[in-house]
Amino acid sequence: MTAYPNLLEPLDLGHVVLPNRVIMGSMHTGLEDRLSDLPKLAAYFAERARGGVGLIVTGGYAPNRAGWLTPFGSILNSRRQARKHRKLTDAVHEEGGRIALQILHAGRYSYQPFSVSASALKAPINPFKPRALSDRGVRKQIDAYVDCAALAQEAGYDGVEIMGSEGYFINQFLAERTNKRTDRWGGSAENRRRLAVNIVRRTREKVGPNFIIIYRLSMADLVEGGQSWDEVVALGKEIEAAGASIINTGIGWHEARVPTIVTSVPRAAFTSVTAAFKPHVSIPVVTSNRINLPQVAEEVLARGDADLISMARPFLADPDWVRKATDDRADEINVCIACNQACLDHVFAKKKASCMVNPRAARETELLLLPTRKVKHLAVVGAGPAGLAAAVTAAERGHRVELFEADEEIGGQFGIARRIPGKEEFAETIRYYRRRLEITGVKVNLGHRATAEDLAGFDEIILATGVVPRVPSIPGIDHPKVLSYAEVVRDGKPVGATVAVIGAGGIGVDVSEFLTTVESPTLDLEAWKAEWGVADPTVAAGGLGVPAPEASPRQVYLLQRKPGRIGAGLGKTTGWVHRAALKNKKVEQLRGVNYERIDDEGLHLTFGPQHEKPRTLAVDTIVICAGQESVRDLADALTTPGRPVHIIGGADVAAELDAKRAIDQATRLALTL
Repeated sequence: MTAYPNLLEPLDLGHVVLPNRVIMGSMHTGLEDRLSDLPKLAAYFAERARGGVGLIVTGGYAPNRAGWLTPFGSILNSRRQARKHRKLTDAVHEEGGRIALQILHAGRYSYQPFSVSASALKAPINPFKPRALSDRGVRKQIDAYVDCAALAQEAGYDGVEIMGSEGYFINQFLAERTNKRTDRWGGSAENRRRLAVNIVRRTREKVGPNFIIIYRLSMADLVEGGQSWDEVVALGKEIEAAGASIINTGIGWHEARVPTIVTSVPRAAFTSVTAAFKPHVSIPVVTSNRINLPQVAEEVLARGDADLISMARPFLADPDWVRKATDDRADEINVCIACNQACLDHVFAKKKASCMVNPRAARETELLLLPTRKVKHLAVVGAGPAGLAAAVTAAERGHRVELFEADEEIGGQFGIARRIPGKEEFAETIRYYRRRLEITGVKVNLGHRATAEDLAGFDEIILATGVVPRVPSIPGIDHPKVLSYAEVVRDGKPVGATVAVIGAGGIGVDVSEFLTTVESPTLDLEAWKAEWGVADPTVAAGGLGVPAPEASPRQVYLLQRKPGRIGAGLGKTTGWVHRAALKNKKVEQLRGVNYERIDDEGLHLTFGPQHEKPRTLAVDTIVICAGQESVRDLADALTTPGRPVHIIGGADVAAELDAKRAIDQATRLALTL
């Protein structure tokens, strides 16, 4: 008996049986870009295979140089490279897993001046204009796909995934938006899908029947000029006839102005699209996007929305996701909260990906979780993200750990973040750490503000005492209408109908979204679709509708001293979502302001270095989001010779609630003690 009978049911593909219905979806880590990093990539995949995932799909590999994502990036186009990949496939197979290589041709998304596409149309997210391929050029690209698949087979892969969605090369031929051709590769829908069908058909002819071919099909482009539903269905049928083993769901182009994977997207938001497509084909169909818990995946499969579930980032967060579900230990899963801070934001910044809640991801050969040789009695002060990561990691290694927290609950700043609209997932991280504290036997003292006397007798002390909101020096800052962000979000103090938010960093943006939400957010799917203009793709081409955001219950002014763009420091893949949400809620954004004073009339401002254009905001409430200050009261009292004191997280650097840095720093410290 299992709580997840559909999720854990084997799937017989004829020539191979997958042990369950879970696919680890493609996720580029940056380790793919250098052959020298293949041992690290092998360790990364092997750990996930050991964790029980049914089938792993690698990050995207270009079939030729024209298809590079970035110059000298991941590519598989030679037998020498294929031989090197044996280290990776052997490592997965030794753990009983199966793995497919994703073939990804970037087309006009390629970040290089020699890119090619269906037509010479520059992507809005890329400075380079692609060259339109000739008929012979198109045929050469097809040859490259087929050759890449054959090399993957030679390298020991169990299959390939042909990337036909997200606005990449194949997708660029499929949509009228990017295909303006008049030859046999353009014009009619049948001509536009000729490229995709030929790639699959010729690949099947090359690799034979006993090799998995997944085709990732864009079922909702979410851009103007996207494919109609009839075109999507017709493509799916032809892809099946051409020899695909499985069809995977792709949602949205990278240039789409609809979020598809960030934390504010409701769980399983797009499975209805897969459900509408599934009856049209007889081969297994995969659904994807924002599925992160076994119970969610089980519900999707039980409804018949799909045959398999694809998840990428959840396996960064927890490589043992499937094993824990199988053993009925879902409460122990370190859940992906879709923050993108250490994964996608890293990739787009050309850095190696990892995971905010699991810094060991893609660092398995570097951050070794080994038993300690000498058991120590450790004190950890502060149960925010840094303190929790340090306590749990140290305890997992065998240390005796005692945790002190002044509040009545764990979580620290995550306890505030989880109340922000679209960040409810942060509660899962708190839940995970609470369970890990129980399992590892950490002694937890809640509601206890530790003193130097409390910490006597410990071998080493870790101070993770976090931050407090910084109070700026503004005349009238003690006025009754002034509140800190913690008082507003955590403590629920009443806020008026007109609000000025001082400070437009990540906290100020979050608080502005909190204040412009009608009521406590629940990630309601239909409300979210209306907010962003997501329509039924069977009715509206590409699934693109007209946004109809709900009106804000308050007038909010978001203010910053700097003259630059508000939200400039937000994440690459999430910042635009926050900025769009503020625009939808008609938040007035003021830059280059000087805060002159606060009084009964409101907040008095001037602008620029010359303090010009005086303006008074007659607001009911002023919320301070002007940064934080480290809490380090205990540090001086604990500088006793011979008793090491480690300061981590916000107590070390009070930088815009940087949980990614805090958890990574805490984990690395605990691995060295």
